[in-house]
Amino acid sequence: MARYDFVTLDVFTDTRFGGNPLAVFPDARGMTDAQMQSLASEFNLSETTFVLPPEDPANTARVRIFNRTAEMPFAGHPNVGTGWAVAGWAENGMLRFEEIAGLVEVRVVRDEEGELQQTIIAAPQPLTLGAEMDPGLLAGCVGLDAADILTTTHRPMVASVGNSFLIAEVAPEALSRAVPDLERFRAAAASFTALGPNRLPIYLHADAGPGQRRARMFSPLSGTIEDAATGSAATPLVALLLSLTDAEEGRWDITQGVEMGRPSLLRAAAWRAPSGIRASVGGRCVPVLEGVATV
Repeated sequence: MARYDFVTLDVFTDTRFGGNPLAVFPDARGMTDAQMQSLASEFNLSETTFVLPPEDPANTARVRIFNRTAEMPFAGHPNVGTGWAVAGWAENGMLRFEEIAGLVEVRVVRDEEGELQQTIIAAPQPLTLGAEMDPGLLAGCVGLDAADILTTTHRPMVASVGNSFLIAEVAPEALSRAVPDLERFRAAAASFTALGPNRLPIYLHADAGPGQRRARMFSPLSGTIEDAATGSAATPLVALLLSLTDAEEGRWDITQGVEMGRPSLLRAAAWRAPSGIRASVGGRCVPVLEGVATV
């Protein structure tokens, strides 16, 4: 059997056992796809990452991201956490990760003493918008009433900057009442197929004041009943919010994971670029465990 070192980190938090946990294998050379998937399932976290040499030597690494059931093209907290785990590899404060969705740039921020402060990732693709979902259908999936789904700012719709989510605004007082209904998710995914077969990650957000949002993400069909921090949903959210204004850029602090007892803070930004509206998200991480896995 081969032995592989791993670390775990709590991402988007400065508090141990807060944020979103992540497992990182900093050197996954020699692992098969099946072994990576089995390890991700064994860890039973929302994602696990596997770091490999880059195909282009100008980049830092190739990073593969697996959830409990499948490989992902891009995800937020896995990149922020992996960037933190291999921050020592940065050149001029930058890491460049090759992923299915494209190249992900990670900025490593240190203070004057060289202490790591945060890692900030730029999503690999500009904002794209897709199909809209009926508010009543969405409300049933998350145990809310259709009246709880707000449509004044935007209707529930698919949005992506590398990983697609169904994004919906809800009344602030309704956010904490949301409870995923697995059977409703299955039924909705059968009729709403814009996100792919049997896939329906729903990202709810609510106004929490100027430049502030609260959010929750449910993806029970992929094994994540609720996610404590979802950077790849926060980024299309802020890109979508910017697209609804005439501003050139915007910044939002997004709180997630509160209802799970794992509060997370995601600092997200969006800006207009020649390629479209781009977005980034960053935060702090706390290392938790180190170990060795045999496969």
